[in-house]
Amino acid sequence: MVTEQEVDAIGQTLVDPKQPLQARFRALFTLRGLGGPGAIAWISQAFADDSALLKHELAYCLGQMQDARAIPVLVDVLQDTRQEPMVRHEAGEALGAIGDPEVLELLKQYSSDPVIEVAETCQLAVRRLEWLQQHGGEPTAGPYLSVDPAPPAEERDVGRLREALLDESRPLFERYRAMFALRNAGGEEAALALAEGLHCGSALFRHEVGYVLGQLQHEAAVPQLAAALARCAENPMVRHECAEALGAIARPACLAALQAHADDPERVVRESCEVALDMYEHETGRAFQYADGLEQLRGAPS
Repeated sequence: MVTEQEVDAIGQTLVDPKQPLQARFRALFTLRGLGGPGAIAWISQAFADDSALLKHELAYCLGQMQDARAIPVLVDVLQDTRQEPMVRHEAGEALGAIGDPEVLELLKQYSSDPVIEVAETCQLAVRRLEWLQQHGGEPTAGPYLSVDPAPPAEERDVGRLREALLDESRPLFERYRAMFALRNAGGEEAALALAEGLHCGSALFRHEVGYVLGQLQHEAAVPQLAAALARCAENPMVRHECAEALGAIARPACLAALQAHADDPERVVRESCEVALDMYEHETGRAFQYADGLEQLRGAPS
């Protein structure tokens, strides 16, 4: 049993900007695993930080905890237009992940936010909450540990799922369902189909493809992920997810791509490469830092 004092000590590490990013991420993952009001309070306090990457992970973490006590701070972050779009987006997604219908009207309101990534996220969260109401609760647990923004499609044919994924005339929620069904299917054909999604029009969609490819950890997607990371004109939230996916896949070509952007002028990309390089070292057995926690946070296969 962890004491309140121990939780506070971990929380102090999380909110201390003088601590290395690795130590702060480990503190976050530990608090997420512990749960409870003390952990939520410390995670909430860290939204005052100036790292968009860290704040993005705070919001993601609160959503994955699925504790309704986190709703007020997530609402505040979503409504705060001074926060970076990727942070507000993640707060909206987290509200959908918690699954409480009390936020449905708020999410509908922000479904027309002027920031397109926030608007699309809230549209997806609305559809997720409506799906939960229609189906009486969470979808059946799949091979991954994450709470996803859409349940996987029932279709199992990879070719048809690919068509649905890439059809930009379809509702985003349906395409997300195809995305998570492809991830669950696994294998090279599914990985290559998902990687094609890195060229679709929505930055939010492309960022989710990067995230899913990181979960899938199939090396067939490495060239496409590396190319997306290298596109300086690409949305930073997309490049961030591609960097972390490369760290999770952890092949030599991934290392070269990450090292090439370790000093990227975009802070969220630079910090994501730092995280990803630690993941790479862990995956290849050369180091143990906070990658285990990141795997749990990101949803490694169970």
